[in-house]
Amino acid sequence: MSEIKRSNSKAIVSLIMGVLSLFIPIIGIILGILGLIFASKSKQEMNLTGESGNGLVTAGKICSIIGIILNVLMILIFMVFFYFVVNTDISTY
Repeated sequence: MSEIKRSNSKAIVSLIMGVLSLFIPIIGIILGILGLIFASKSKQEMNLTGESGNGLVTAGKICSIIGIILNVLMILIFMVFFYFVVNTDISTY
């Protein structure tokens, strides 16, 4: 029988943080950064222990990077929107 390798727990956390960074606004930047940190730590652990989870690490990194980019773009869009809303000279009287 073939031996089933355990998945690295930090790889699972990396994936969870990456997915949450996609769906939670503003806090998603922090979650994305944490996802990248957990991904790098889990990659180092997997090289030492021989655990599985390379796919989880890759998916976690991709989701974290996309989540960070989307959250930064969302913040920039809101800043530009509010800049134009505040600086428009509309008098209602």
